[in-house]
Amino acid sequence: MLAIGCDHGGFQLKKVIESYLADRGIDYQDFGTDNEESVDYPPIAAKVAHSIAEGKCDRGILCCGTGIGMSISANKVKGIRATVVTEPYGAEMARRHNNSNCLCLGGRVLNAKEALELVKIYLDTPYEGGRHQRRLDEITAIENGEL
Repeated sequence: MLAIGCDHGGFQLKKVIESYLADRGIDYQDFGTDNEESVDYPPIAAKVAHSIAEGKCDRGILCCGTGIGMSISANKVKGIRATVVTEPYGAEMARRHNNSNCLCLGGRVLNAKEALELVKIYLDTPYEGGRHQRRLDEITAIENGEL
């Protein structure tokens, strides 16, 4: 199960991504918003992030104007590795090396075609593990106040 959410700046992009997910047969839970009226992004990011951290969803996608605000907010939840991605190599490395569990995209910086390419790469790229796990363990140590 994939979690998805957006604010008003990412609403149109979220609708495009939801259509793509449906076409691929990927189950998702929509955490809002459901229109283009101005809304604060931190509560939406928190809902998506908590659903991932609690194991209710495997990964998430968050959309706002740039992806930055959603990323900052989601990364406040322990266990979340939310990454802002704007190009294909970053989408691949977010998964392959960083085991990102939340993709953050900007509806004001990406067009639909660009965003869907990033979503496809993000969803289809596996985590490599190996030497990268040590670094993820160090990130967890920071979250736990051990580093």
